[in-house]
Amino acid sequence: MTLPSIDLSQFHLEYVVILMAGIILYLLYYVFTKDASYTKNIRSVASVAEDLNREIFYLKKKLEETQKNIAKNSQRMNDSEIYEEIERSVYDLINPFSQGMKQLQENINYIESELSSRVANLESGVKQISIPASVHGNDDEKIISLFKQSVSIETISRELHISKPEVEFVLKINQLQ
Repeated sequence: MTLPSIDLSQFHLEYVVILMAGIILYLLYYVFTKDASYTKNIRSVASVAEDLNREIFYLKKKLEETQKNIAKNSQRMNDSEIYEEIERSVYDLINPFSQGMKQLQENINYIESELSSRVANLESGVKQISIPASVHGNDDEKIISLFKQSVSIETISRELHISKPEVEFVLKINQLQ
């Protein structure tokens, strides 16, 4: 009783396809996890913006109260003192908002640069995944010609510097094997 022989060359192509599928699945997983991270960052930026809006509301109320106090005390203050008080009040109101906006802009710039670099990395990774050159034709004619001249698959593989599974693949596609 003899065991049937298994053609291992068929499995090499299958392993390459499975490996490529695994790489693509990993890239998809990586993109989705990074997307979740960016979503979290955007939510935190939105929270900061909401806090700033709340602070602006309170500052507007304080400004109105200050203006009322100035109106009450205007009999006691001259014009230059009133302008100085307004300038101080405005500066006190605007400064936290300005600082918050600067921080928000820095966060947005950081997120934008991170996204750009991640997309560039993904694009370069996808470009590196390729199909063997022989599948696209240049060596196909040579393989078929040599095979029709009764040259063995091993010899064809060695002469053209391609793997045996690639030679067998081309022959199967052209229905020669």
